[in-house]
Amino acid sequence: MTLRHDAAGASSAQDGATDLGLPPVLDPETAKNVLLAAPRGYCAGVDRAVITVEKALDLYGAPVYVRKQIVHNKHVVANLESRGAIFVEELDEVPEGQTVVFSAHGVSPAVHAQAAERSLKTIDATCPLVTKVHHEARRFASDDYDILLIGHEGHEEVEGTAGEAPEHIQLVQSPDDVAGIVVRDPAKVAWLSQTTLSVDETLETVAAIREKFPLLLDPPSDDICYATQNRQLAIKEISAAADLVIVVGSRNSSNSVRLVEVALEAGAKASYLVDDHTEIDEAWLDGVETVSVTSGASVPEDLVEGVLAFLSERGYPDARAVHSAEESLIFALPPELRRDLRAAQKA
Repeated sequence: MTLRHDAAGASSAQDGATDLGLPPVLDPETAKNVLLAAPRGYCAGVDRAVITVEKALDLYGAPVYVRKQIVHNKHVVANLESRGAIFVEELDEVPEGQTVVFSAHGVSPAVHAQAAERSLKTIDATCPLVTKVHHEARRFASDDYDILLIGHEGHEEVEGTAGEAPEHIQLVQSPDDVAGIVVRDPAKVAWLSQTTLSVDETLETVAAIREKFPLLLDPPSDDICYATQNRQLAIKEISAAADLVIVVGSRNSSNSVRLVEVALEAGAKASYLVDDHTEIDEAWLDGVETVSVTSGASVPEDLVEGVLAFLSERGYPDARAVHSAEESLIFALPPELRRDLRAAQKA
C-alpha cells in the first residue's frame, strides 16, 4: 500500500520528504479520498515498553510475567503472549522469585514494595513521561500541597500516580467535579493530569479549577504527553473535511478513545474506533467520499495498513499522508534490563 502526500508536487512517502504544515488538499478528479494522519501509532513510551518485554523474553526465556497489559492494545498483548509473556492483574499471581515487568502506565510505591516482599525480579517499563508526573506528585506532596489529579477513575496510570501521595491527591474527572472539591488551604493547591487525556478537555477542567482556586499552581511542564498532543493535532487537521474518521485502537486505550472524540469535535460527520479492519462495518462507507484514518499511540502500523487495504479493496485510492508534526524522541530501555543485556554480551 503506497502513501502519497496531499500537497501538489510533494515527494512520495518513500523518499522521506514531508508536507509539514500544509493543509490537506483533496483530489478534484476523484469522488473518493483517504487522508492518513501523521504522526500516528506507536509513541516512544509504547515502543520502549514493548521492546522491553521482547528483550526480556529473549534474555531470560519464557515465562516473563507482566503486571497489567504492557500497553492498551489487544493485538500487542496477544503477540507477546504467543512468545511466552504471561499477563497478570496483581503480583500475587506471580510465583516468588520470577521476573515481572511493570507496564508503561506506571505503578504505585505499594506495588514496588509488594514485589520486593515476594523477591520478584522487576523491570520497570513505566513511560518516562509518566514517571515525570510521579516525581511532580512527590514534590508537591513534600511541599504539603493538595494535589488535584485530572484523569479517569480506575485507569492504571491514575492509580499509580495517586499512590505516590494518596493523602494529598484527589481525583477530578471533569469540570463537573470541581464544585465538590474541598482543600485544606486554597492558597496551596496544585494540579496534575493523566498523560493521555484530551488536551482541550484537560484545559477546560483546569480553567474551572482555577476559577475556584485562583492561586492554583501548575506543574513545571505540561503533563499531557507530546504523542497524545501530536496525534490529537493531526486528527483535527484531517477531520473537518471527513465524512468518516476511522481510529485504530483498543477500547481500553484512553488516548485512542480521545481521538474519536476529538475527530467529532473537529467536524467529522462520523468517527469510529476499531481494533482492526475486521471491525469496520461496510455500511459506514455508504455515501462516504473522504475517509480519514489514524491510530492510537499503542497501535502497530500493520493494523493501519490492514484498514487501508480494506478501503482500497472497496474503491478508495491510496492514502495521502498529512503531516502535522515530526517525532524523533527515543527512550532508553529500563536500566535493570540494560545492565543484564550488557552482562549477557560479556559472558
